[in-house]
Amino acid sequence: MALFGNAHSIDTAQAEQDFARLLGQGEQVHAAYLLIRDTILFTDRRLILVDKQGITGKKVEYHSVPYRSITHFAVETAGTFDLDAELKIWISGSPTPIEKTFTKGVDIYEVQAILTQFVAK
Repeated sequence: MALFGNAHSIDTAQAEQDFARLLGQGEQVHAAYLLIRDTILFTDRRLILVDKQGITGKKVEYHSVPYRSITHFAVETAGTFDLDAELKIWISGSPTPIEKTFTKGVDIYEVQAILTQFVAK
């Protein structure tokens, strides 16, 4: 499903290994998703968006979003004909949300629960 541009879940232990240089001491990845070449990490401290750029993907931009910066978020479940679930996250100071699309196989309620756990602190 990654060919269609939709995120799917990846192993959190593998994500912690792959992105160890980005994580603070003791920081743990609670969920990780792959979107073609990009990665979304939900840690116990922040949301990390890994954006591979260019044809080769050697240039990478890392966005670190502290959960306290998230003003609100929305999830849209997959439907009968629309097989994708969507996540929208609004960051303080930005009127445009970050939008990510997930395959029907991803439990969007789990994604929502992770955000609720950390944003509502």
